Parts: sequence; structure tokens; C-alpha cells
Amino acid sequence: MFILDSKDRRPLHVKLYDQIKNQILSGKLIPYTKLPSVRHLSAELSISRNTVEYAYEQLCTEGFIHSKPQSGYYISLLDQEFIPRPCRTTATLIEPAFEDEKTYSYDFHPACLSPDSFPSKVWRKLLTDCLQEDPEQFASYCNPQGELELRREIQRYLERFRGVSCDAEQIIVCCGLQDSLSIIAQIMRGNHSALAVEDPGHWIPRSVFQNYSFSLSLIPVNSNGINLDYLKNTDSTVIYVTPSHQFPLGYVMPVENRLKLINWTETVGGVIIEDDYDSELRYHGKPIPALQGLHPKGNIIYVGTFSKVLSPALRVSYMVLPYQFLSAYNKIFRNYAATVSLLEQRTLYEFMKQGHWERHLRKMRTIYKRKHDALIQAIDRHFSCRVNILGQGAGLHVVLELVDNSLDEKELISRALENNVRVFPLSDTYQYNNNYPSQVILGFGRMNPDELEKGIKLLSQAWNYNKR
Repeated sequence: MFILDSKDRRPLHVKLYDQIKNQILSGKLIPYTKLPSVRHLSAELSISRNTVEYAYEQLCTEGFIHSKPQSGYYISLLDQEFIPRPCRTTATLIEPAFEDEKTYSYDFHPACLSPDSFPSKVWRKLLTDCLQEDPEQFASYCNPQGELELRREIQRYLERFRGVSCDAEQIIVCCGLQDSLSIIAQIMRGNHSALAVEDPGHWIPRSVFQNYSFSLSLIPVNSNGINLDYLKNTDSTVIYVTPSHQFPLGYVMPVENRLKLINWTETVGGVIIEDDYDSELRYHGKPIPALQGLHPKGNIIYVGTFSKVLSPALRVSYMVLPYQFLSAYNKIFRNYAATVSLLEQRTLYEFMKQGHWERHLRKMRTIYKRKHDALIQAIDRHFSCRVNILGQGAGLHVVLELVDNSLDEKELISRALENNVRVFPLSDTYQYNNNYPSQVILGFGRMNPDELEKGIKLLSQAWNYNKR
């Protein structure tokens, strides 16, 4: 007997198919048993004959049943040894990998942008224009490195604004930082096995390269960037750095240390992965030129992204591969397809070509400078000289270090959450999650100046700096 569950929203033929299949696999329907005729079963279940035919045909195609001319459908003989046995489900025992994001009234996330910052009106027009321009372009795959026209626009931007010297042929359009680093890891691992990373530093490169079986060396960071003497005592031949705005401490690596780092790569046959991170967002003076511009022919892989100024949701980044690595790239990825959709690439190309990117960049610098200054002023008002601010003057976050405070990092974050304020632990940027006391990361990209003021005031109260 078959019973169709009326609460099940799936099509009738799917429900019937599943019920017969499950009874065959469980042994309830014995091999060579004849199934009811299409006419008889449709009348019994009050469903159409076509519905029963669809279910029977699918079961027959998959081999669960077979038909005999002029006779009907019969259960096929399946080797019981290979039929999976039902087992106790463990789904409820597994911890979810990702928790749903909780909303906070004051969220100092270090990498979120202003909600109204995306140029949706312009982007929507350009996207529509790209769709209407040439429909045939969407009938085939695009260049694995990215559309050449877009790469040329990126090359012109990098040369003019970041001091990067390269050709469009060296640029690869990627789907975010982890995609860029995954490509680099696969190119590097033939000749390299050890990676040096900043400590504290970004967690994405640590995760990506560890997943590709690289060993990690943690290089301490000071006001001059990475500790070069420490680096020289490791067996690393590849190093990931953020020299123009170190994450998370905000330091700028001076040119003398940049030249010494380049010399290190020449000495050991090494490679520098330069992540330019959010260095476009500098609020005092001109942006710091890229390290790559000091030695364009060297083993320096430049990595950049549109996530920190345009939108992290677009998932568009890029990297500049030295010519000496292009042959390895082509060998490994010759059969791959582009990871960024053609429509987004074409839209971004028009966005840059028509000058919208440069205008947007100037606008965002103005907006985020206003937020940056509002945050600094609010900290001065509510904490006075009882805190140190690290990394101010650029980017989308600062590090707040509380002076003469007995609360450790965990307590600071817990008390903030009690006031519906979210701040981020600096310890997450250390490889071994060192519990450095009284330091947190404050991002200011998401909130407006009034919200930043209120959020900082609540923090000062939560941390017993302001009793009002």
C-alpha cells in the first residue's frame, strides 16, 4: 500500500517515486514482485495516470524496477550486500560551522563598509547596459585570467595610484583574497614549503597556506613592520606582508626596510606576497606607494581587492604575477574557468573606464575620513589619555589599548556585548590566540558619526571609564 503525504509540498510523482524506492531499499518490496498497474494505482491514490507513469519510468530508468511486455512492472533484484543500512543520524550532534550573525546596535566590525556607500544607481545602469550590449557574449566562457579590457583598466589604475609597474598580461582577476592566495599557494608549493607571516596579522593567509601544507613562521611586527632579523633566522622562503598599512596595527614599513626585504628575497631565492589591503584609504597625506614599484622585475606578487572600497559582496580581487611565474600559472590553471562572472567583470570595466571608480574612491576617502575623525574625537572625549590608539590615520579600523585597566580582552568584549556593542579581539590576529590584555579592534566603516559617538560612550561606561 502506498500513501501520499498531503503535507508534503513536493510534486506527486516525486512523492510516489520516493516511497516505492525506499520500500525497495528497505526490503519491504521483494524482488520480482509485480507492482500495481498504472490504471489501478492511479485510481487507488486518486491521481492521474501520467503521474504514476512518471514515477514508474524514473524507477525503471534507475534500475529499481523493470518492465515486462504485456505484463507490467516488477521489482528488480538488488544485491543486498551493497544496499546501505540505515544508521542513527548524527546531524543533531554536529556543531554548526557558522553561526547566524547577530545584530548589534553598535557594531565595530573592522571590515564592514557604510551601508549606503555602494553606488547602486550607477552600477545598476551599467549592468543593464552590459546585458543589452551584446547578448552573445554570455554564451561562452571568458578568459581564465579575467577580461583583458578590465585587466587593462586595473593596470592603469595601479600604475597611476599605487605605483605598481606591470602589464595587463600579468594581472589575474580573482574571487576575493582567499582565491588569490589559493592560486599563489599552488604555484609556490612546487619550489617552496615554508611561509612567513606577520604576527599579529591577517588570518586568511595563515588558513589558506596551512590548508596547502605549508609550514608557518610567525614574524613579530614593530613600528617598522616585520622584524627582518627574526625573518632571516627562519627557513621560510615566502613571506606575506601588508607593508603600506599593516593589519591590524596600522604600521607603515619604511623604504629602508622594504629594500632590505627585497634584498632578502634575492639572497634566499624567495618570494614576497604584498597585500595592499586597504591602503587606498589614507586620510593624511598621499597613499603609500606599493612595495612592488621598488623592484617590478623581482619576485613580488602584488595582491589587491575592490572589497574595502567598493563592496566585499562582489567578491572581486586581483593580483599581479611576475612574468617568471606566469608559465607555472598557465600550466596549473590552463583548464580552469574564470572565478568571477563575466557580467560583473564587464560592469566593473565600464565603471572604471567611465571614471566612476576614481570618483567613488575620492568620495569614500572623504566619508571614511569623517568617520575616522569622529571615532578619534569620541575616544578622546570619553577615554581621554587613559588609552592608546594604534593604527589611526588610514583604513577602516583602529586598535584601542586601555592603559592601567584590570580587565582582560575577554572581559572587555563581554561587558561591551552586555551594552549591545560589539568589538573584536586583537588576539584573533595572533596565530596562537595570545591573550594580550586590554586591546580590542574598533572598526568604523559601518556606523555614522552619531552612532560612533554613542557606541564609544557605551564602551566607556561598560569598562568603568565613564560613570555618567
